Amino acid sequence: MKVTTTSLPGVLVLSSRIFLDSRGAFWETFNQKAMSEAGLPGPWVQDNFSLSSKHVLRGIHYQVTQPQGKLIRVTHGAVFDVAVDLRRNSATFGKHFAIELDGESGEMLWIPVGFGHGFLALTDIVGFAYKVTDYYSPAGERTVLWNDPELGIPWPVQPEAAIVSEKDRAGVLVQAAELFD
Repeated sequence: MKVTTTSLPGVLVLSSRIFLDSRGAFWETFNQKAMSEAGLPGPWVQDNFSLSSKHVLRGIHYQVTQPQGKLIRVTHGAVFDVAVDLRRNSATFGKHFAIELDGESGEMLWIPVGFGHGFLALTDIVGFAYKVTDYYSPAGERTVLWNDPELGIPWPVQPEAAIVSEKDRAGVLVQAAELFD
């Protein structure tokens, strides 16, 4: 497994070796030993999966109680995926890292505790899978407004074309959000 650091300390791009032949492709999507060697914590307690249509924008989500590290991959389609540093005492507080993930590259994104996460579906249908390090906590769930100007995320969609849930439209600006130290 190839591990690439990003502009945000702790956020990593993981690339699996892909075996291609006339039948298709094969790659490991998870190997605990390789994840441990890459510095990712364990145990993993929950796997999640969502389907989204083009222009669905989800996020920026995080939990202040039972915070979750997330190992993200796209099973099919493509997304514009974003991690945002929400640790007030971090040198990269409020900065983001964005990457296009798709179902064919074998790339995954590790987002540790202390970061918010969001994504935009770029294709007609997207399968989005992620492992988390703690359980979902509705009481601890928070949402930063996806288009907060202070974050400056260059979402590749016109704001009026983004399909955003009521919960995500009600997100707060990062300066008003309950964050991490």
